[in-house]
Amino acid sequence: MGNMISQIRLALADFIEDLTQYSVLQERLQQSPGLPVDNPSRSFWMHPPSPIATHCSDVPEYADFVIIGSGITGTSVARRLLEGCQEAGIMDHVRLVMLEARDACSGATGRNGGHISPPLYQDWATLQKDHGDVIAQKIIKFRLAHLRQLRQVAEEEGILGASQWREVDLVDVYYSKKSFEEAKEKLRKYQQDLPFEASHHSVYEGQEAIETFHLADDVAGCIVGGAGAIHPYNLVTGILSNLLARYPTNFFLCTNTPCVSISEPSSSVPFYTVVTPRGTIRTPHIVHATNGWCSHLLEPMRAKILPIRGNMSAQRPGQSLPPTTALRCYVFYRAGGGYDYLTQLTNGERELMLGAGFAQAAGFSEVGNTDDRMYNKDIGERITGALSRYFGETNWGAEAQSANNGSDSNWHKGRVKAIWSGILGVSADWLPWVGRLPTTVSGRPEPPASSPSPTSSIKKPVSVGAAPGEWIAAGYTGEGMVHAWLSGTALAEMILGKEREGRLAEWFPDVMRVTHNRWKKANPISLLS
Repeated sequence: MGNMISQIRLALADFIEDLTQYSVLQERLQQSPGLPVDNPSRSFWMHPPSPIATHCSDVPEYADFVIIGSGITGTSVARRLLEGCQEAGIMDHVRLVMLEARDACSGATGRNGGHISPPLYQDWATLQKDHGDVIAQKIIKFRLAHLRQLRQVAEEEGILGASQWREVDLVDVYYSKKSFEEAKEKLRKYQQDLPFEASHHSVYEGQEAIETFHLADDVAGCIVGGAGAIHPYNLVTGILSNLLARYPTNFFLCTNTPCVSISEPSSSVPFYTVVTPRGTIRTPHIVHATNGWCSHLLEPMRAKILPIRGNMSAQRPGQSLPPTTALRCYVFYRAGGGYDYLTQLTNGERELMLGAGFAQAAGFSEVGNTDDRMYNKDIGERITGALSRYFGETNWGAEAQSANNGSDSNWHKGRVKAIWSGILGVSADWLPWVGRLPTTVSGRPEPPASSPSPTSSIKKPVSVGAAPGEWIAAGYTGEGMVHAWLSGTALAEMILGKEREGRLAEWFPDVMRVTHNRWKKANPISLLS
């Protein structure tokens, strides 16, 4: 009896603590994420910095488009908008400004794991249940398309080598027999319903998995499929560099120039007024490509896209780790819950890029936390010692020695070269938010469909297909590399009024589009389930 009372007391204490934490969390999610902080933690991807890292064009008085954010989303939107205007024969008159609060590509894109590994069988049954067969299939195909699309873009831009795009096997490693059996059941349903998309998946049981992939001896099994890996910073900064060279009078990249506020149109100024420390810009179109920070300028999006701090590392491989590791990327599903993800570079010290899944942050401390100057010490402590555990001490071998060259002197010695954080944008309904923002969601009225020149010294605005307004592509829930590029492309087609020509109905999942009803229904409580 006494033991039961003790258990009840403990349960009540946990419940009260959870309620208290949830109350704190709710309050935190209603606060502004603020602007990106100065002096963020040092991402391995971003060194050496790109020649355009601190590029700062003059801030014009007027722009036809203002894109806020210089990561993979903003870059995709900019590239397609400029191409579309060129196709329409109006390039002589177009001005597109990209604002970045810090250096170019210094947000989540420059801080992620470099995986192009779409969640497929894991999500299929849930997507099918929530959205039906047709929409669920379109979402799966949309994710899969990013693998080839990113390669195609890198080839077109002449940066395939610099981007380090490569096709790899994705190895999902399970340390719990129960979790492995559940995963195999999900895979069986995926293979049954989508045999073509699932044709590359295979199952490795226990000992076969351990021997094939050189893993620790307590692995329950693996599920293997196809994926890709890339250097995300080199990809994005390479494209931005090309856009600056290709459109020298049309494309304005303004780094270290945050957008601090947006003023709504008025009868005297029938445009949005974008305020920065370096001047104001009047524009009919604003694109929000800031992901976890979007609700700084879009207050109604608070608790719809949640900023969550993730943790990432670059580690030297153990001396016995086989070279075949570089041909794969991994997701390690731990027996106690949670997961980590890994890929290996093919040059330099062949660093292992290991990140921690966002859902396992210690307590609630990472939710609503946009301070990427530091990382979570508890998670950092675990991932810095995890790799020899995942592969097994024998397969890992002795620790690697530092290369002791000039470029390596900037990094930590020992196994862990660098550890840093980045801010994810987690969607309250699990889907990205793409499209025109209704005024109830932007919190501002739209400019009139046809507006005169803002001042006598500024040219008449360029007319594109869509009416003026605010737009967004964000909320990728930690899977930006398999959502962001084509979300940006789709958004640009919407702005250009070329949804039919771009065949969006064929490949873009319309369920990702922003609507007032979707915004009203989205609730972060769903993430807890």
